[in-house]
Amino acid sequence: MKIEVLKSKIHTGEHVYIVNVNNGERFSTYVITGASDTGEVILNGPSTQKVQKDDIVIIISYAFVDFEEAKKFRPWIIFPDQKN
Repeated sequence: MKIEVLKSKIHTGEHVYIVNVNNGERFSTYVITGASDTGEVILNGPSTQKVQKDDIVIIISYAFVDFEEAKKFRPWIIFPDQKN
């Protein structure tokens, strides 16, 4: 999977969970950095059988933080535009 790292704050090698809104498929994978400023999310390997081009997917990333850091943590959501 390729994700625009700067906009999403998801890092290369990070474990992510994918939910396909179109067909209900759910699976986990890891991130490989793609070309910058393309907005592309590309699946590789067996996961290509679970998502078709133009499907709507939700990419979920998790973090482990201590209690004090969790008090200050604010999650973020990215909504793609027409070119994504």
